[in-house]
Amino acid sequence: MTIKQVDTFPLLYRLPQPYGDANGYKKYRTCCLFRLTTESGLVGWGECVDWLPTLELGFRERIIPFLMGKAATNRRPLVKIINKWHQRIAAGISMALTEITAKAAGLSICELWGGRWQAQVPVYASFQSYSDRPDWQRHSIKLVERAAAAGFDKVKVKIGGKRIAEDQKHIQALQSSLAGAVQIALDANQSYDAASAIEWQRLFSQWDNLLWLEEPLPMDRTADYKLLRSRLSIPLAGGENLQTAEQFLPLLMEGAIDIAQPDPMHLDGIDSYRSTLETIRQFGLRVSPHAFDGALSRLYALFAQACLPPWSKMAGEELEPVEWDVMDNPFNQLVPLAPKGGRVTLPDGVGLGVELDLERIAAFRWDERTYI
Repeated sequence: MTIKQVDTFPLLYRLPQPYGDANGYKKYRTCCLFRLTTESGLVGWGECVDWLPTLELGFRERIIPFLMGKAATNRRPLVKIINKWHQRIAAGISMALTEITAKAAGLSICELWGGRWQAQVPVYASFQSYSDRPDWQRHSIKLVERAAAAGFDKVKVKIGGKRIAEDQKHIQALQSSLAGAVQIALDANQSYDAASAIEWQRLFSQWDNLLWLEEPLPMDRTADYKLLRSRLSIPLAGGENLQTAEQFLPLLMEGAIDIAQPDPMHLDGIDSYRSTLETIRQFGLRVSPHAFDGALSRLYALFAQACLPPWSKMAGEELEPVEWDVMDNPFNQLVPLAPKGGRVTLPDGVGLGVELDLERIAAFRWDERTYI
């Protein structure tokens, strides 16, 4: 079962209104899908995000020549080699080869992984709260209200991009609007120091609907995270940009976080992602995956979450939620799944169990013009 063809589909969407987080505004959304086809006609899809010209050059000059004629079932050795060239492409290739293997076996992804514990996975609506509008706070709150009306009972909003007083005013107004009916996670994108994060405790102590505080500090400040755990009345979460299970170990061994957030696109392959989940579970921690960058990688996060046993006997059968991008981004619909009541029912079919939206892929194909 050898690979005979690799097709790339670089996608670009220019945002009519920029939005962003503590790291700045996004002016566009991109996605690079790629399709591997074997001699027997089996197809597997992968996905990654990076500067599109770099990805196209890398595929043309290195990835495609390397993959041609290779055995699609030799997934882990192939991914390990590609990871030396480009980590995110390697993660996407591992998705495509996993799908091909599942199809060859006549199994769903979850069946290939040993079976799922749950048929449904909870999700939370993920927002980029900042915009260049003068009424950015009101606009942000309206977006969250719309998601709540659509059935989301958990949301994540951004802090850290404005002065603390301004951000606190925003979150206080949001809490007043929602009246405690929705659980809220706050994501600071590593923009604070410990003293600044502790300034939030006055408000945290007043609210009982907070899910977590995400990455208030750079993730290598383990001692400061331990300090915050002792000072804040809200769980600490993080780890979206860590690339191996080994990088999570200091946080796990030192008890620096409550909730780990690996991303299937940021780790070095879907097998590495799943082993990272299992490692985190061995430490008895919760896992709420980061999955903002792509609909296909989010689907793999949902599959992996469904195959993950409960983190504690106290949790019963409830799983931790997976991130669901609700911002202006047409690539969210590339995989035809949608939440109902804040939960996603997983497909049952062979492989992914769904077909990607080829018309949408064609409509947003990058025209190779500069887009900065």
